[in-house]
Amino acid sequence: MQQALDDSADEAIDGLGPVSEIRSAPVPRELHDQRLDRAVVAVAPEFSRSYLQQLIAAGAVRKAGAVVTKASARVRAGETLEIELRPTPQSQAFMAEPMDLAVVYEDEHLLVLDKPAGLVVHPAPGNWSGTLLNGLLARDPRAAELPRAGIVHRLDKDTSGLMVVARSRLCMDALVQRIAVRSVSRQYLALAHRPWTGPSPRDVEAAVGRDPRNRLRMAVVDLSRQSGKEARTTLRLLADADDGCWVQCTLHTGRTHQIRVHMASIGHPLVGDTLYGGAPAAGLERQALHAFRLGFEHPMTGEPLQFESPPPPDLQAALRAWGVDYNAPPIA
Repeated sequence: MQQALDDSADEAIDGLGPVSEIRSAPVPRELHDQRLDRAVVAVAPEFSRSYLQQLIAAGAVRKAGAVVTKASARVRAGETLEIELRPTPQSQAFMAEPMDLAVVYEDEHLLVLDKPAGLVVHPAPGNWSGTLLNGLLARDPRAAELPRAGIVHRLDKDTSGLMVVARSRLCMDALVQRIAVRSVSRQYLALAHRPWTGPSPRDVEAAVGRDPRNRLRMAVVDLSRQSGKEARTTLRLLADADDGCWVQCTLHTGRTHQIRVHMASIGHPLVGDTLYGGAPAAGLERQALHAFRLGFEHPMTGEPLQFESPPPPDLQAALRAWGVDYNAPPIA
């Protein structure tokens, strides 16, 4: 097994399978009456203490032949410690997992795919496998050589639509730079609660930061008093319904949950977005957000690229339920 298994967030971990290794050694005299989690580091010094603590909690450590699951348990000099070095969920997060990916464009430098709602983009607590990153590693061996398997931007789990992924480090660096200087065009379609209010188009310029009352949420914040980043979204009404509105959203910045936060801040939370005040409606349970248009200049060839993805079936069914006809909006 290889070293640093527990928290390699940006590097693919190669060669790690479901096998485990048994390692044992006596407790050194200098560690007499020390905590178990400190003593096991002496037995397996190439692994981090946090990784070994996970193994203790999982019942993978024996002291004098008995399983011990408390990291704070005390050890005695001469006692035999036995550790079963198992892969943790985190250590397996960067493994290849074959999956069907809807690729709409591909060349030697990059690919553009249409992500379905429900697919997590990058491994994280609660989703250490079955992510887009795992699928990319299975699809292209070169992805293991790139940070995050070439992922340069993300969509939320329940947001569907277009993403660009790099296939080389040169292309990845160029795409990251283009996103940073806002030369990648990203437009979304959103179904929101309540008929539209205010002008259309409408620019929402409001900084976004962590919600101080709920760390799971983002919020519009006052930068003079809270940390956050400037954010701007242009909103254009496409259709109104009795219960809500169908809106085109153009990102000028790419903050976490930006569209969801900005729409909620003006009184139009997204259908299905319970985190930001929305609720299931029109038969739709997930947040009604779809990345439908993606445009950029190819970093390697200079060719202008433009891609569109119509709303997926669940979102189109919700539109019909509210009596809204879908037509691709003109390029803004």
